[in-house]
Amino acid sequence: MTTPADGDKPVDAEAEAEAAVSDEDSSVAGDSDGGGPSGSRAVPGDSEDPNADRQYHLEVTSDDVADSVLLPGNPERIETITGLWDSATTVASHREYRTATGRYDGTPISATSTGIGGPSAAIALEELARAGSETFIRVGSCGAIQPEIAVGDLVITAGAVRQEGTSEEYIYKDYPAVADHEVVSALIAAAERLGYDYHVGLTMSADSFYAGQGRPGFDGYEAPGSDDLVETLRNANVKNIEMEAATILTLASLYDLRAGAICAVYANRQTGEFRTEGDTRAAETASLAVDLLARMDQRKRESGVSQWHARLSLD
Repeated sequence: MTTPADGDKPVDAEAEAEAAVSDEDSSVAGDSDGGGPSGSRAVPGDSEDPNADRQYHLEVTSDDVADSVLLPGNPERIETITGLWDSATTVASHREYRTATGRYDGTPISATSTGIGGPSAAIALEELARAGSETFIRVGSCGAIQPEIAVGDLVITAGAVRQEGTSEEYIYKDYPAVADHEVVSALIAAAERLGYDYHVGLTMSADSFYAGQGRPGFDGYEAPGSDDLVETLRNANVKNIEMEAATILTLASLYDLRAGAICAVYANRQTGEFRTEGDTRAAETASLAVDLLARMDQRKRESGVSQWHARLSLD
């Protein structure tokens, strides 16, 4: 025990040294690997507060986002989407996540880019849900695997094959990834009103753009099973392949939220055709679907029912 100065409490030198080491360790901050924001002190078991008002990755608050959010992957698609709205303001931009909020035909609406794949899409949905959003529509691109689906057509996802790994970290593999029936109905109604060619069915979500979708990797590498992957999915009547829908649908079902997906077809893996076409059609269809969902919700309130059905007119 050291001799304290007048008025000081006794100090245990060994305990003081251990405390100094602990402080040094806890001051090391990380990124999304479990550490807190750069320059902040990590708190054991709570490195960033997932319930803070301003969300850690998206940097949005409950005042920034609408109840319904479109989820493109590419941040550059935000401008394509908001260009169709009555008004829009970019409220946040951090990493791959860019968020804009505005109105479409008078209905409040937001759009947040998710980046590529399930992990970043899960972060977006988690933080948007914490901010108060309740309806999510993925707006992306895909590869069709049925010969009758043309490049530029739209595919509306009714359910997804969970070939990605993110959703399995939330719930066992047998749990289905199913789109909300109201969202699917709104997307179909929107596509019909706009006169766009569309298809409804199952989507496969993969974690890899190359090997996971049956494409060769670098230097011709072929993953086990990749040579017949597309044919197997085609025979199972799967319509298209992309990388985010299964994660979004699974999490939405777990959290009792509404979600769906609509993708523009860039490629047909059966015919070999490829063009980057249909983004604006997908964005317009999804935006109109949000407006129709708002009308559905109003009809439900007026009728005193909890689920929209075909007898409740949208006119």
